[in-house]
Amino acid sequence: MKRGYSLAYMSRIVAGPMTLPLALLAGWMALAGPVRAEFAVCNQSLDVVNVAIGLDVTTAADSGTVFETRGWWTVGPNQCANVIREELATRYVYVYAQDVVGQPLLNGTTQMCVSPRRFTIRGTQECWSRGNIAAGFVEVDTLKTQRWTLFLTGSP
Repeated sequence: MKRGYSLAYMSRIVAGPMTLPLALLAGWMALAGPVRAEFAVCNQSLDVVNVAIGLDVTTAADSGTVFETRGWWTVGPNQCANVIREELATRYVYVYAQDVVGQPLLNGTTQMCVSPRRFTIRGTQECWSRGNIAAGFVEVDTLKTQRWTLFLTGSP
């Protein structure tokens, strides 16, 4: 049976009331000390989740930008992973999540490349011919903030 997952977003500066689970998580994160991650993914489901990200990166060779995907971060139930440790330099971060047997958990529409093992892949074209797998990533608009936390929530 296919489980449904949804995303909840939380910038470092939150406007409006927080739900109790988010408030508890934010409180726990504050007690844990300063947050070093500038983009974190928190798993609020009961399943272990593997996460990959995609973003524009600047290349040193020609001072241009290229799209890059990176993975994997394994995030246990009610845990977070710091997937980007430096200040966000791009507005959009793309996220792909799958369960431990490789089944996608999000319905992303932006096709990018992933690999079964830890990876950094430059470019999004011709995944198969380069020995990679095409996967549907979800676009996350960080609203040009310097820090962002993404919550994966499982639904029954």
